Amino acid sequence: MFKLIGTDGTRYYSWDLVPGKHTLGRKPDCDFYVPDKTISRLHAEIDVDSSLSEATLKDLNSRNGTAVNSRKVTGPIKIKIGDTISFGQVDFRLSAEDGPVVEPSTKATRFASIDPEKSVFIDIGEALKPLPSRITDLPELFPALSDLARSLSTHETKVEMLDHSLKLVAKVIPADRFAVLMMNESTNELFAAATLHEGTRNQGEFTLSQTIVNDILKEKQAVVVGDPSTDSRYAEQKSIVASSLRSAMAVPLFDEGKVLGILYADTKNPLHHYNDEYLRLLATFGNIIASRLLSFALAEERQERKLIESELKRASLIQKRLLVGECPTVEKYSFHAFQDQCRAVGGDFYDMIKLPDGRYLFMVGDVSGKGLGAALLMSNILAAFRILYGNADFDLAQVVNQVNRQLFAYSNSGDFATLFVGTIDTSTHRLSFVNAGHNPPLLISANKSVKQLEPSGFMIGAFETGGWVEETVELSPDDLVAIYTDGVTEAEGPTEQYGDERLEKMLVRECGASTDEIGSALIGEITEFVQDHPQSDDITMLLLKRLD
Repeated sequence: MFKLIGTDGTRYYSWDLVPGKHTLGRKPDCDFYVPDKTISRLHAEIDVDSSLSEATLKDLNSRNGTAVNSRKVTGPIKIKIGDTISFGQVDFRLSAEDGPVVEPSTKATRFASIDPEKSVFIDIGEALKPLPSRITDLPELFPALSDLARSLSTHETKVEMLDHSLKLVAKVIPADRFAVLMMNESTNELFAAATLHEGTRNQGEFTLSQTIVNDILKEKQAVVVGDPSTDSRYAEQKSIVASSLRSAMAVPLFDEGKVLGILYADTKNPLHHYNDEYLRLLATFGNIIASRLLSFALAEERQERKLIESELKRASLIQKRLLVGECPTVEKYSFHAFQDQCRAVGGDFYDMIKLPDGRYLFMVGDVSGKGLGAALLMSNILAAFRILYGNADFDLAQVVNQVNRQLFAYSNSGDFATLFVGTIDTSTHRLSFVNAGHNPPLLISANKSVKQLEPSGFMIGAFETGGWVEETVELSPDDLVAIYTDGVTEAEGPTEQYGDERLEKMLVRECGASTDEIGSALIGEITEFVQDHPQSDDITMLLLKRLD
């Protein structure tokens, strides 16, 4: 009979393939249910003939595909014992049921309430000391260790690696059963990730003392139980350890400060009596297996990181496209906008557009927080404003109030944004604005006097209402308005921040130049100021200048 065994990283599967057709997928009513996000609801079908001699695999137009031995399945294909079958990103192996069985199981380990005084506990550091010569002289030891070490550079799946490892351990250590026990992080229970046992399909339950398990997992100790049957305290225990085992031992799979699982061996043979030397030998094998398990964990982590990086790149591209690509050409006025994010995505934003009544709107905002959450909030705010741009009676204070109500109603407390939004009437040169808790923009006149456009209300999203008032100033020829986020003034240098004073002096000094020249000069000065200090916040600025 065929068996299909595999793991999705948190669950282990073992299914008998009886004659007939079997569906596999993420749909709960599939014959083989695998709730992994890379598997389609109805992913593949396996057809086993009546003689149990052949099995055929067919992909059912799955989203992420099916592969056999790393080759994508494009049509029905015969599969054989030993084939590695990948459904999406979940690997399985086709195995035979007869002979020594190595199989995963989702059954959790049961714990007996025993406290074995005759057990010997050894710190894992002590257990991994060099083996005595009478152990190293075993003829099977060096080939087994070499073969296991070579597996570190192979492309086996985790199931295949554990299968292979237990068979190598069995060549050196006499035992009736071996097991790799691992922790299910969602249920906090131990389960048999892989087992090796002779002559029977029933692997049984590995019943260990909770005390032993705690010492292995928390204290990083290895344990050998000499002969439980001679201890009167086990006489009435119904567990495997108490009733039938002659000796058992277990070591933590330990690497880089973390216990990844337990390597376990037991025997019913009275001639096989484990001692601390056998325990050291098991610990040596366990150390190599732990290194391999860690490499799988690191590979999964790298894959997750690549996926996140890919998603962030796409989010960054989407966010950049949300912003205005080029400043509008406005008669008698010049605009310049610049943004430099400290992460792939951020919470700073700006906008410029011509309203239906002929006025030009410009806006700069800064959302609380950083990263993807701030970027999502920023896109929501920007979209809310853009929906209202088409209003024939566009009123700044009223629009800010509408967006605030939406943000306050549908976001968490602590999600808010500072905002400066203004309009310029090119016929009257009147600048109308609402400053919702934002850094005061600087209005620098041709005679180099400076006026701050102070807040006229609270930030948006923090309160149900913010008391926003629209204010106006009239621009004279060569007047410059600089709107910026706090990433400009809080840019970190070697010993201090760039600061408001430096910004004001720089803008006064350069105010006679064009907006493009002023923007380039400001970025150049900030870059020189921070030197190699890492950027800690988004830098966004918008410059507006009247030309005559």
